[in-house]
Amino acid sequence: MDNRDTHDARIDHDHATAGKLAAEGVGGAAAGAAGAALGSLAGPAGMIIGGLAGIVGGWWAGKAATESAKHYSAEDDRYYRDKYEGSPTRTADRSFDDVRPAYQVGHIAGKNPDYKDREWEAVETDLQRGWTDEVRDRHGDWNAARPYARDAFTRSRASAMGASAAGVVRDTERKIANAADDLKDRVDNNPASRPGPDPTDRPERRE
Repeated sequence: MDNRDTHDARIDHDHATAGKLAAEGVGGAAAGAAGAALGSLAGPAGMIIGGLAGIVGGWWAGKAATESAKHYSAEDDRYYRDKYEGSPTRTADRSFDDVRPAYQVGHIAGKNPDYKDREWEAVETDLQRGWTDEVRDRHGDWNAARPYARDAFTRSRASAMGASAAGVVRDTERKIANAADDLKDRVDNNPASRPGPDPTDRPERRE
């Protein structure tokens, strides 16, 4: 079986262990949110998310973190795998499976709006707190993991900021097009001429 095809199976691996950790380490609503996140990203990364929900709280314990966990895609996984396996600095005794949790957690952290104006060093403090003894025993210490988490964080945050900027551009374009519709109505002396939509406007117009 291709290693790339084992990703979904690995996500489900240790679900019970990760769920138990979240239930024990996170209280109230935070536990529910962490548990939901673990449903889509179990295993070591799920343990880290559950730990961050309990230790750091805030965004990590809310619905947004859950949704970001769900959106770590197979395409993202392939990108990080190719980046790691093509790196001249990778160590021969560590496979991508060993470092995947660092990429996953860095990627999800890049979606956190609380981090958008913070340097990596400030963000790293939070992520390191979620890198528990259990994760370290299986995937190495944080110093070894941090370059991969940093790379994923940088890529993911750039993507999130790009999506936000694209939304602003679309909203501005919509407002300009709507203003042009209103001006055309006045120039044509359209009986329906008034600010706002009317039957002569383009079908896709929205306020």
